[in-house]
Amino acid sequence: MSPERFSGPPPLLVGVVPGQHPEVLQTAATLAQRLSAPLLCAYVDEASYLVEWDPARSAHRLSLHPDKNDDDIRSLTNDLKSAIGSAIPSASPEWTLRTLAGDPARALGRLAAEVNAPMIIVGTPEKGFGHRITELLNGSVAAWLTHHQSRPVLVVPFRMAAHEDRPE
Repeated sequence: MSPERFSGPPPLLVGVVPGQHPEVLQTAATLAQRLSAPLLCAYVDEASYLVEWDPARSAHRLSLHPDKNDDDIRSLTNDLKSAIGSAIPSASPEWTLRTLAGDPARALGRLAAEVNAPMIIVGTPEKGFGHRITELLNGSVAAWLTHHQSRPVLVVPFRMAAHEDRPE
């Protein structure tokens, strides 16, 4: 992992979630290496969701960067760093992890604009009833980004044949 600021070209932004399939990070790392760009991994904590939707005020900068320093966020961050380190080969580009707050698609879009990321990389939604309900209620992060971004969005599919019912 590298420090928060990168030297050289702006980073590719990749959305990460706990338990995410490693294909997303592996694809992002391969692309970043070929482009000689660093990776900015971003996890969005939806616990501050109401800040984003408060009609009495606009979304302020603090809503993008949560100020949480509790044990749950620290533990989650450590787990994500470990998973990222395991998924990305050691010879890959430098990377860092940022924890954001609010609606995942909008937070990723704002962060991409903030760091001038040339591309946003996300995974496809997980299979299963629970994930389908969540997507129905919250919408698809990938779909929102592809419809509302001025920068390219790469959606990395989970590599499992369509006819298979369960992961290998």
